Amino acid sequence: MLGTAAVATVALLVLTPGTAAAATSTNATIGSTPTPVPTSADIRTSDQRIDVRGGPGVPGTVSLDTTLYLPETTPAPAVLVAHGFGGNKRSVDTDARQLADRGYVVLTWSARGFGASGGQIALDSPDHEVADAEQLVDWLGGRPEVQQDGPGDPRVGVTGGSYGGALSLLLAGYDRRVDALAPVITWNDLSQALFPNAGGPTDLPEDTPARGTFGGDGVFKRGWAGVFFSSGSSSTGGAAGATGATDDSTGSTNGAAPTDGSDTSDTTGDDGSAAGSDTGSSDTGSDANGSSDDTSSGSNGSDGTTTSTNDLASALGARTGGGLPASAVPPAAPPVTCGRFTAEVCAAYTEAATTGRLSPATEALLRRSSPVSVTDRITAPTLIVQGEQDTLFGLDQADANARQIAAHGTPVKLAWYAGGHDGAAAGQAVRDQIGEWFDFHLRGTGEDPGTSFSYEVESGIRAGRTTTTSRTVVADAYPGLSGAAPVTTQALPLTGQPQVVANPAGGNPAAITSLPGLGGALGSLGSRLSAFTADLPGQSALFAGPALTAQTDVAGAPRLDVTVSRMPGQPAADEAVLFAKTYEVGQDGLRQLLGNAVAPVRVAVPTDGSPARVSITLPGVVAPIEVGNRLVVSISTTDQGFASPAEPAVWRIGLAEGAALAVPVVPGRAVTTSTVPVWPLVGIGVVLLLSLVGWLVAKALRRRREVPPAGAADAPPLEISGLAKTYKGGFSAVKEVSFTVQPGMVLGLLGPNGAGKTTVLRMLMGLISPTSGSIRAFGEPVGPGAPVLARIGAFVEGPGFLPHLSGADNLRLYWAATGRPTEEAHLEEALEVAGLGESVHRRVGTYSQGMRQRLAIAQAMLGLPELLVLDEPTNGLDPPQIHAMRELLRRYAEGGRTVLVSSHLLAEVEQTCTHVVVMHHGRVVADGTVDDIIAGGGAASFGVDVPERAVEVLAALDGVRDVAAEGRLVHAELNGTPRASAVQALVAAGISVESAGPRRRLEDAFLQLVGEDTAP
Repeated sequence: MLGTAAVATVALLVLTPGTAAAATSTNATIGSTPTPVPTSADIRTSDQRIDVRGGPGVPGTVSLDTTLYLPETTPAPAVLVAHGFGGNKRSVDTDARQLADRGYVVLTWSARGFGASGGQIALDSPDHEVADAEQLVDWLGGRPEVQQDGPGDPRVGVTGGSYGGALSLLLAGYDRRVDALAPVITWNDLSQALFPNAGGPTDLPEDTPARGTFGGDGVFKRGWAGVFFSSGSSSTGGAAGATGATDDSTGSTNGAAPTDGSDTSDTTGDDGSAAGSDTGSSDTGSDANGSSDDTSSGSNGSDGTTTSTNDLASALGARTGGGLPASAVPPAAPPVTCGRFTAEVCAAYTEAATTGRLSPATEALLRRSSPVSVTDRITAPTLIVQGEQDTLFGLDQADANARQIAAHGTPVKLAWYAGGHDGAAAGQAVRDQIGEWFDFHLRGTGEDPGTSFSYEVESGIRAGRTTTTSRTVVADAYPGLSGAAPVTTQALPLTGQPQVVANPAGGNPAAITSLPGLGGALGSLGSRLSAFTADLPGQSALFAGPALTAQTDVAGAPRLDVTVSRMPGQPAADEAVLFAKTYEVGQDGLRQLLGNAVAPVRVAVPTDGSPARVSITLPGVVAPIEVGNRLVVSISTTDQGFASPAEPAVWRIGLAEGAALAVPVVPGRAVTTSTVPVWPLVGIGVVLLLSLVGWLVAKALRRRREVPPAGAADAPPLEISGLAKTYKGGFSAVKEVSFTVQPGMVLGLLGPNGAGKTTVLRMLMGLISPTSGSIRAFGEPVGPGAPVLARIGAFVEGPGFLPHLSGADNLRLYWAATGRPTEEAHLEEALEVAGLGESVHRRVGTYSQGMRQRLAIAQAMLGLPELLVLDEPTNGLDPPQIHAMRELLRRYAEGGRTVLVSSHLLAEVEQTCTHVVVMHHGRVVADGTVDDIIAGGGAASFGVDVPERAVEVLAALDGVRDVAAEGRLVHAELNGTPRASAVQALVAAGISVESAGPRRRLEDAFLQLVGEDTAP
């Protein structure tokens, strides 16, 4: 009967479209390469078998199946390209050809136990695989096609992914002849990678973004370990007897190698990236050990009854289903379960898989096969490439390699990309980085790539069904490395009461967070359907952070301190095994597991009931957290990918006192990565080009029929004559509007809602065409696409900012779209107008309404246009900002420019504008200076020395009414009597007149003009 977790896994595969087919075609290669890309046809290749020493416990020699790629020009520096686990030399054919196309001699080979090479898998053992690579360097040292730095010292670099990446680091540590290296998605300490413990003391350093805890006595990563072991158990790819391991004392071979020197196993062992058959002639000369390529052969013994370890492995690999015939497993044969692994590695895996614990012997074996054992000896410049979607070798492994290598002064550069063992393979951008690294450090050409740090941020927006868009952020250095400042962390307070969680008996059912070895599409199923797989009821404690007020790009491993204690009367072991993970929870409640990863923790818990405080380093991720979303930390008792305890246990988990989630952030400059499908864009481009040609032809024909006269040098900035706009259905928004705006004016366009103000502005900007009438700017007609529009800056309705870009980037993008030189933008002046300070570098999506409004005004002022048109510019501004805007517009017009402002704030128009045009029901009902409009009704105020006597004098004048005194001011409605006549009457009566002027405000005049004045 299937367990709950197994049933859930099967259900996921059935329910998810397309996953069944993907599962059947999943390739076992760990650290494989992407789809091939075109390279030069001038690359020559030759296949040869190179015999290397068997090493301790392996008598005689081992035959390696290799391919040499020669560039057009030799001698040239060489590069060793190592394949990933479960692959062979053809798995890296594309990488090899690209490097050869750059001018390098490239050597690839199938490692021991893989492809058509002999030997057994020793997990990058220094005595076996690493020693093999050293002998390959020896072989290159004798080749005339390879540039030599001295006798037996070729100019050589090394690269590889995963298994091949670790070999690259180990080789550089053991062999000083390596001049540069570029390991990809690999490990630092295999014992920590396969037995991680993310729990540790609370005083761990926080210097680098993804520093791992690397605590002892970790939790067995059984899911990935099983993938590893099964991949190696059947990695022969059907090449029976491909060992070539020869006993020097007897001359017999333990199995037979192919007689043509070629790898015949390339049907299942790679990732499909081979670029076709090799070109060039086969190397028929002797290899470094004097053996001929075409005579490598052997027998299984004279009577045909002896079966070697490699024969069994080959028989296993050759079969596609069913068991082995009984005759293939004689009584003296080694365990069938070991496949092509050495007995030592097989025993270590068997012990770990059955006990779930890391013994001292296994730890020593794994550490010896790990770069951590030699990082203090690596002196060659090192480019470390690591995947951000990788639950096998996380970002903490790359962080450790970088810290340990750089600690001794070696140049180190780090690059994180959006892929890994759980995601996409490294793409062309990564290959180019590796090529440029070798160009500078091996050939001395190109620019110095430096020691910067880059990481890729996926946007969540897809270009097509499967392609995600992203941006790459580049920092000058990896924080905390080689004297660089330590990483910046953002402390997010979490909330949540202590919670009780239970580990079920047998550790089942268990949560499913990812499916190891199935790549991005299937491996993240646990995350995609986490509602019922990633956190099971009663097994998880949740602690939530606040809603973010600004986008936060998490770049590294967050850290949190928690407490773990026993519950009285409940079962519990001496130690708790827990699994921590981080979710992004959206405003709609949907959650996304960051990195599809968990951090296992093993912590001893006091038996007296007191809590154990532990600092948990959560999985290293790169994730943009949107404004309004929050981070939630889950701590659970089970995970399908790890060996959970079988004994039932109950734990109380809470936040440590004063604890906050420390989130690493790494600022840098953003570089856009193109992930948009090209061919659809080409098709769109062709359609747009044809449309453009048609439009240009039509425009030329129109111009031939009617060429408007050029504007006069002294033409006004804006002249509107008889303008009308009638929409379908007969609605007339604008009727016979005419007015002129002269240089230096600040003109206010006023009117109630529906008066037609915005329609006039839209026609002015060429956004819509008038039904009749004309608009001329600087003497030239205005219409859609008119050249004169370049002299007009406008903010009408919405500014159309891109929310994912910063304010400054939006302004730059807007100006770039104009096609005008950057120096003409006057960007600094515009940013000063915006007055946003450092916020101008934040995403616009995080801005308030007032901040967006100021940025829109700054955008309108780019290029310091001669005519500035603003629609409701003070919306969302506070009083000090409105005052500053008033002064700004006045100064702008004083320089000879012209400003047209549409606004509802009549008091601001009165204080800001020199002239006013009032519209009502689509028509102009008044225009003139602000003073003329205000004085039009006859209300006046007089400052006098004898107010009582002044009231009597004014009340006696014909037509004057509503006379009243207010202190030393006397107010009167002159009702057509000239203000000068009233002053003359007051002076004749012996009254001293100190001031005389209109009493009304613009608001009073406006209400009277639009028929809404309710005064008696």
